[in-house]
Amino acid sequence: MKTRFKPKYNIKKGDNVVVITGEDKDLSKPRIVKQVLVEEGKVIVEGVNIISRHTKPSAQNTSGGIIKKEAPIHISNVMLWDAKAKAPSKVKRVKENGKTQRVSKKSGEVIK
Repeated sequence: MKTRFKPKYNIKKGDNVVVITGEDKDLSKPRIVKQVLVEEGKVIVEGVNIISRHTKPSAQNTSGGIIKKEAPIHISNVMLWDAKAKAPSKVKRVKENGKTQRVSKKSGEVIK
């Protein structure tokens, strides 16, 4: 993603999100964001988009074998989970006392 300005996303590391499209779509099961890759516009979500990586034995990993890990998915495929409404929700930014806070559009509650 080559742009002049760094994009701002409403999703941060540690947030509860719901996968809204793709193979792992589940609108009722919130999952935790492990990492946000801002430059690529992707997120790594716990238990989503699992890939198998075949590794040869090396000095660090003497046994080798198949390693399963999460691959990134596009940030547009996830939506923040609103715990109060128990549903996915859009987010708006509100400035209070000079600080910007994320507020859920469904319940109006501040997202921490």
